[in-house]
Amino acid sequence: MGMVKTKDGVEIFYKDWGQGQPIVFHHGWPLSSDDWDAQMMFFVEKGFRVVAHDRRGHGRSSQVSDGHDMDHYAADAAAVTEHLDLRNAVHIGHSTGGGEATRYVARHGKGRVAKLVLIGAVPPIMVKTAANPGGLPIEVFDGFRKQLAANRSQFYLDIASGPFYGFNRPNAEVSQGVIQNWWRQGMEGGAKAQYDGIKAFSETDFTEDLKAITVPTLVMHGSDDQIVPIDDSGRLSWKLVQNGTLKVYDGYPHGMCTTHADEINADLLAFIQANG
Repeated sequence: MGMVKTKDGVEIFYKDWGQGQPIVFHHGWPLSSDDWDAQMMFFVEKGFRVVAHDRRGHGRSSQVSDGHDMDHYAADAAAVTEHLDLRNAVHIGHSTGGGEATRYVARHGKGRVAKLVLIGAVPPIMVKTAANPGGLPIEVFDGFRKQLAANRSQFYLDIASGPFYGFNRPNAEVSQGVIQNWWRQGMEGGAKAQYDGIKAFSETDFTEDLKAITVPTLVMHGSDDQIVPIDDSGRLSWKLVQNGTLKVYDGYPHGMCTTHADEINADLLAFIQANG
């Protein structure tokens, strides 16, 4: 574990475990690198070097007032990879972290990145616009902001115990530990960073970033993702990258890296070890 200071003076917390080919994990909103526990433990035991950082304003990184946008997120990730001199790295991003990883690979990853994985990721763009008629209305994200500002603690409990892991579905196997861990991660970060982050993950257009990515890219998405609906995200991102593969998980939720870690980890390993 360590800290790296960015060009604008923000301290970014990171974990760096093991040796071997590096795998860099980019977490979702409003969480931290702890959300990757199941993947980091699996891959470090498989002989990989695993790295994950807490986004600025999240987890154990500086709770700064500014810079909560995708350009800064990607630059912060670059600060970590350059500090550790990571090369031939596989970058894996979930949800908002998928947007961060996409922008990082497109703008900062030349010569350092071997492959990219997007899991339940927000690209190309979440919000509904004239160019993206299938997106979610801006009122959805305004509602997120209103609930966060009014009662962040209850809002985060509601997300974790409901749509994020599909715990609101009939016959779901609900885990109170998973719910509490999600809530803990969210509450560890700063409210302003998470409030501003809603605009970052919902309104950033990653279309040109995706088009610029040439490394092998695996797009993984649950068909029952209630947070980032697959038809306006995963299915579109896969078509925009130059060397993409789409894998759809029937009935799986947004948080499938936790609820179905064994299957996700096995598929990630197969993709990482595949030639080409």
